[in-house]
Amino acid sequence: MGKHGKHLVWDWNGTLLDDIEAVIGATNAAFAELGLEPITLARYRELYTVPVPKFYERLMGRLPTDAEWVVMDDAFHRHYWQRAEACGLTTGAAELLAARQASGFTQSLLSLAPHAELVPLVRRHGIEERFVRVDGRIGASTEGKSAHMVRHLEALSALGGGLPVLAERVVVIGDAADDARAAAYVGARAVLYTGGSHSRASLEAAGVPVVDSLAEAVAVAEELV
Repeated sequence: MGKHGKHLVWDWNGTLLDDIEAVIGATNAAFAELGLEPITLARYRELYTVPVPKFYERLMGRLPTDAEWVVMDDAFHRHYWQRAEACGLTTGAAELLAARQASGFTQSLLSLAPHAELVPLVRRHGIEERFVRVDGRIGASTEGKSAHMVRHLEALSALGGGLPVLAERVVVIGDAADDARAAAYVGARAVLYTGGSHSRASLEAAGVPVVDSLAEAVAVAEELV
């Protein structure tokens, strides 16, 4: 797929979409409803993990019950989507996506954001046509990205006339350790960006390259594949 088979799989929240302030605002608004203390950005980046119930376990000292999780998840998303419309793309993202498409390389978008909300938002930012495929989450929000990545690569292979997308020619660019785990799960590579949900220290623990800009992420990705 694409020139020399190179392919980038982009994450959305915290990577292409500069939404970390919206995430913190929504998290603290939800925490207020749930009787939890507010959290700082630094603390959030230190503790955040996927699957998200594990994040709440780190905060609460125990996993939330199924009933508690439903309330927590609903409260966060209600507050987040009120804020998401005001978020812009990360600096340089639109230009990087356009340049990569113009150069003949392919790229896709894979997110744990709900598919029904993700696609219209990507479209409103004017970048939908930069991707050969856009996949958001369908179903429960309690799993990580690994199984989602498998389905994504299978769908990409179907787009390529039945030829498989070779995982060793794929680089995932994201802002979370879960992006690196998902890449490793399918045999792909990953580059992690520090502008989103994790601290640099927690990203470096994933054992993949860590960068401070999307331009650097793309440059490193080119070297990896």
